[in-house]
Amino acid sequence: MSLKFWKFTGAGNDFVALDNRDGSIEPDPQARAALIRSLCARGVGVGADGALILEPSQKADFRMRYYNSDGGEAETCGNGARCIARFANLLGAAGPACRFETQAGIYEAAVKPEAVRVSMSDASGLELDVQLGRATLPADLLSGIPSLRGAGTVDFINTGVPHAVIRVENTDDLQNVPVVELGRAIRYHARFAPAGTNVNFIAPIASSHFAIRTYERGVEDETLACGTGSIASAIVACRRALAAPPVRLTTRSGVDLLVHLEPTERGATRVRLEGEARLVFKGELP
Repeated sequence: MSLKFWKFTGAGNDFVALDNRDGSIEPDPQARAALIRSLCARGVGVGADGALILEPSQKADFRMRYYNSDGGEAETCGNGARCIARFANLLGAAGPACRFETQAGIYEAAVKPEAVRVSMSDASGLELDVQLGRATLPADLLSGIPSLRGAGTVDFINTGVPHAVIRVENTDDLQNVPVVELGRAIRYHARFAPAGTNVNFIAPIASSHFAIRTYERGVEDETLACGTGSIASAIVACRRALAAPPVRLTTRSGVDLLVHLEPTERGATRVRLEGEARLVFKGELP
């Protein structure tokens, strides 16, 4: 047998997409995780930050299963949600306006030629100035990051998956942030155990416009974009009166994501993520 796959990118966040409406994709969790790892492995597989599996749903047009490149299943993925909406539309599994099921709830999508907009679940659990303690972070990595260099604090919110947000003074300092080393230290910090957290670093560009870099849990590396991280960063920026919605985030790939939201006391509602979701290629593996 051969395995047909599609490769998508959402602002540089890339995914292998598989159509499992017929139930042919390996159902055993361990075997499926091994398959995902082999597909996502760069250099020896297709290569991707994660995998999207489209399945039937009793509640909506289809169901999204999202897996990080380490084979672990996650609740959701913002850029993945936009890409799977494009995938479903290209397959004929859903129209340009569709609803789909995720572990984080029912999402709605509008698929346009130039972009995809997804209405996502509410964000919750906002905590500002979460104390991590300077002594628990590598001191040599904190240059240019006042909130960490001083009190050792980050902001935290759950946008379907957990995210820490750290503000950097300017884009020059952002370029010099050791995202992988510092992101990994915060991702595995005891404060966020056992699940861990994704980690975002943002710097202002203009009014309601930020540059962003993200360390992704499950990928265990910096990615070129992160949808839920961009949402988390937009919410924090609004709550700190640094921005007003919609908030534009320029990702590491140079592609912009636009976040619409209505801030609440503990997060945000009416959250919508908009941006590029593009088919790169499709193929077949033996």
